[in-house]
Amino acid sequence: MAGLRRDLGIDLGTVNILVCEGQEIVLHEPTVVALVIAENRMVEWGQAAKDMFGRAPETLEVVRPLRDGVIADYDITTTLLEEVIKRVCGPFRLFRPNVIITVPYGVTSVESRAVQEAALEAGAHEAFLLPEPLAAAYGADLAVATPTGNMVVTLGGGATQAGVVSMHSLVAAHTARAGGIRLDEAITSYIRRKYGLVIGETSAEDIKIKLGAALPQEEEESLEIQGRDQVNGLPRTITLTTNEIVEALQEPLGILVGVAKAVLEKTPPELASDVIDRGMMLCGGGSLLRDIDRLFTKETGVPAYVAENPMAVVAQGTSKAFKYLDTLKRVLPKL
Repeated sequence: MAGLRRDLGIDLGTVNILVCEGQEIVLHEPTVVALVIAENRMVEWGQAAKDMFGRAPETLEVVRPLRDGVIADYDITTTLLEEVIKRVCGPFRLFRPNVIITVPYGVTSVESRAVQEAALEAGAHEAFLLPEPLAAAYGADLAVATPTGNMVVTLGGGATQAGVVSMHSLVAAHTARAGGIRLDEAITSYIRRKYGLVIGETSAEDIKIKLGAALPQEEEESLEIQGRDQVNGLPRTITLTTNEIVEALQEPLGILVGVAKAVLEKTPPELASDVIDRGMMLCGGGSLLRDIDRLFTKETGVPAYVAENPMAVVAQGTSKAFKYLDTLKRVLPKL
């Protein structure tokens, strides 16, 4: 019977939700839902809901049910997970799937229990929780089972986490509840402050993807942006350059680098030497920002590199972790 159950690894992020089965990503959708306000009922989710950001009528509300990497709305998250499992496994299931689902390092027992209970209520047979830095280490096939230090930094949408992994455990780790969304907010604030122009969340994300960089660039690019004038309320167009966005991102990027520094300060000397030799691996959507590996290397003195498949590596790690489930049950905290 157990052999007939499907094993699903779920990376439940603030911005994206990914499901991995075996080594294959079988679902990748934005963690966004559209609700009928009067009934608090979900009518759409994923990309279809994200497309409604800033465009929905007054009767609908488009929200993220997770904030800073943890559940902000339990009922909506449960419904979302139910839809995710239904899409992956089909509406008619003889056996409920086993699930390993990610949580940020350092979440409270209440926050952890909420994720586990939401997964069980959504249709999982068993639900196990895995800290994101450990999942990323599994996904990248680092030497997790050996007594050597491997450092991972996950740059997510709602949280940034860093950890040194050894013997299937996090020896030193730190989390800041700031990530890609904070970068978007910094761009929005910069444009409002400098140009008196109001732009939406989707526009800020688009600017970050097209112009964003962690360090000043010799060859600048430019982009025309439309928004609403803060004074007269009328539409207006401005032109932004890459180095303006670099300037806008400096403060939040300092927070992200600070997470890695906090872990390095807590790492035992023997493992710290391993980290210097092996470097630190960056993953998550934030690692796609231009030159962010160079920024981490410059600020910490430890070579940094971006994972081969940075967006999927955490989800792939949750799926690979099923092989080590007996060991993980012994080393992970009980709920």
